[in-house]
Amino acid sequence: MNPYYYDLHVHSCLSPCADDDMTPNNIVGMAALKGLTLLALTDHNSCKNCPAFFDACRSQGIVPVAGMELTTAEDIHLLCLFEHLEEAMAFDREVTKHLMSVKNRPEIFGNQWILDNQDDIIGKEERLLISATDLWMEDALELAKKFGAHVHPAHIDRESNGIVAILGSIPAEYEFTHFEFNCASNFSSYHERFPYLETTNVLICSDAHHLWDINEAEHYLMLEDEPYSSSLVRKKLFELLTRRK
Repeated sequence: MNPYYYDLHVHSCLSPCADDDMTPNNIVGMAALKGLTLLALTDHNSCKNCPAFFDACRSQGIVPVAGMELTTAEDIHLLCLFEHLEEAMAFDREVTKHLMSVKNRPEIFGNQWILDNQDDIIGKEERLLISATDLWMEDALELAKKFGAHVHPAHIDRESNGIVAILGSIPAEYEFTHFEFNCASNFSSYHERFPYLETTNVLICSDAHHLWDINEAEHYLMLEDEPYSSSLVRKKLFELLTRRK
């Protein structure tokens, strides 16, 4: 086993609220400088920059994970992570059917660029990606799992789009094995309020929208990686994500 320093919640320039310089190669280059070895791209309601991201990660020796930050109809953010890129892209096509018909206004919300592996613009998403989908929580979980996703609530220690802020609780019936915190110092207060967290695992991720927001090499997961391949590391990651404490 070896430690894999991670950030499993990063946005590219496909997310309108992210900087335009959050290109796949810039993201991966910054992550490499910071010492990360495991990285997920999780744009709002889209995976369309994941293929370029995978190519960028290969060039830097970082294990890539394809993902999406899905917004439910309740306006809750869920992190959907995929072991296989093909599953993520199939899920992307399905989620597109559930986006609201609201056109993006780049001058207000920001650009939504789709890039190739050279960071050249090859397209743009016309519909606003930061809107909620029409998928209620239960339906979103069912759909994501149908495409092989591991799902957990994003940034539960934040007021905006956090499951606690919106529902006022963490429903045990959803059987989440992991929860994401933005700040490790919030653990104790949330554990006191929600004893259910004692049976689950915690991930500390940046929700980076700027290059400087990407995690430093502080938080790691111990994963088997012999004989080494990025696909094996991802396989072991997803085995870990399915387990409770």
